[in-house]
Amino acid sequence: MDDAWLPVDDTPLLLERLAALLQQSVREDAARHGLLPIHLQVLAYLARANRYSDRPIAVAEYFGITRGTVSQTLAVLERRGLVARQPDERDGKHLHLALTAAGRAVLARGWTRRLDAALRAAGAQADIGERLRALLTALQRQNGNRAFGVCRQCAHFLPAGDGHLCGLTGEPLAREQTRKICREWTAPEPAAA
Repeated sequence: MDDAWLPVDDTPLLLERLAALLQQSVREDAARHGLLPIHLQVLAYLARANRYSDRPIAVAEYFGITRGTVSQTLAVLERRGLVARQPDERDGKHLHLALTAAGRAVLARGWTRRLDAALRAAGAQADIGERLRALLTALQRQNGNRAFGVCRQCAHFLPAGDGHLCGLTGEPLAREQTRKICREWTAPEPAAA
């Protein structure tokens, strides 16, 4: 039998096993709260989404699901009191999604906290994060997906006086927003060698 299709190292297997364990953890947490896995994943996403990314269309893009699925998911989360819709202060047509106290409580001891603890226990969190970020960026480019990265790691993130500015929108960025996921994220150009 020809094994030429097998990867040279175990990294793809390790990533597949990690993904399977994470999915199992999400399913177990969701069942504990009487939710579906996508419900928990949306809550975790919204906890990390900035003001450009906390809208229903961004949720659909992030998860690669239809607007109808997002609508149904958000309806469940709203009925359960886990998410609230808030009108945009500048443009009343747009709605933002925010976790309620109950939504934050669901996440407090969930899979994202356990994953963070496991990464800390592994001891090389910064190195792992940088390598995974590079892998994610490469896969997103290959597949033509919107990137969704952390604001402060974006090519558009600019210093401005005492704060920061989004170079794409020209808007000032509140400190808490710079640590969150943004749908407009663009990978910085690699430094010249």
